[in-house]
Amino acid sequence: MDDLTKRVLGSFEHWKKDTLDLHTLFEAGGNDTAARTRVFDIVEQLVKDGLLEELGNDFYSLTEKGTKAIKVMSDE
Repeated sequence: MDDLTKRVLGSFEHWKKDTLDLHTLFEAGGNDTAARTRVFDIVEQLVKDGLLEELGNDFYSLTEKGTKAIKVMSDE
């Protein structure tokens, strides 16, 4: 898992929330426009991989699989 993907997933732990909107997740890309575009692609992939659940209106939540992935990242 690349660093930006880890930062996107880590956003839930950082903000201590179960649900985040896409604009908050964009913060993982910082001020870099290209990185923010990659965040959008990463979020879509995380949904496809079952780590995030799309709730509508640009809100996303961690799935059980996503929560486990964060725990593994924290243990590394």
